[in-house]
Amino acid sequence: METILKISNLHKIFNKHLHAVKNVSFEIKKGNVYGILGPNGSGKSTTLGIVLNVVNKTSGDFEWFGGKVATHDALKKVGAIIERPNFYPYMTAKENLELVCKIKGTAFSKVDEKLELVGLLERKNDKFKTYSLGMKQRLAIASALLNDPEILILDEPTNGLDPQGIRQIRDIIKAIASQGTTILLASHLLDEVEKVCSHVVVLRKGEMLYQGTVHNMIENNSFFELKSKDMVRLKTVLDEQSFVENTIEEDGKLLVYLKQDIAAQDLNSHLFEQNIVLEHLVKRKNSLEEQFLELTKN
Repeated sequence: METILKISNLHKIFNKHLHAVKNVSFEIKKGNVYGILGPNGSGKSTTLGIVLNVVNKTSGDFEWFGGKVATHDALKKVGAIIERPNFYPYMTAKENLELVCKIKGTAFSKVDEKLELVGLLERKNDKFKTYSLGMKQRLAIASALLNDPEILILDEPTNGLDPQGIRQIRDIIKAIASQGTTILLASHLLDEVEKVCSHVVVLRKGEMLYQGTVHNMIENNSFFELKSKDMVRLKTVLDEQSFVENTIEEDGKLLVYLKQDIAAQDLNSHLFEQNIVLEHLVKRKNSLEEQFLELTKN
């Protein structure tokens, strides 16, 4: 799979003491949706600023598209929104986007196509100043897509939006991704990353704590919720098993955390052989939120 962006040992120090990005390395592969997840001040925006050439790195390196083209030329294939949408308030959406087309050297025919994608085609002749915050954000996404970029970069795309606006932006991101565009978004919202992204990079205080698929981050910490008539015996038997990390009693059920993955059917059979009949067996996964809190608690 083609590598769109490769970041290697990136550091950024502000004013000789604030280490905003510490030795960050990861790759963005074509066709995926990546989330850079972390609380405010974790280095998300700084990392994006560096790869977009608006923030100077202290050390380390990054390369676009396998290093085959200079960063200046590579950025022509990148669409990005890293600040609040900034359009002329007394011009219509259509007029604002046509102005962007002139700057980017893109055909005006793209305007209606992108407005339709973000659900603003019917409002194209309304002035920008009449738009809600959510509509302004959607117009910014349309603007970033005018040159059909290979990758779209979004910094906190749902910041300040109401639940309906957040849902609309999520649906648009999914629609863009379904057309094959690679997406990289920075967010402090776990729910946003879990619902939209296929891959995640977790940052805290400039350090990278995890990179990989969202699925693996959650799947690696699955556990069982069990109940039987004799809970004492159930706990005693499970605590003796080599594949069990630990057991916790909670709300009349036994939560069983594993050292290695085991199928529900195999666990049920094993307990049945020990003359334990289960009344309740559910395999659960930690949410991304639980995993994130576990990663960042120290």
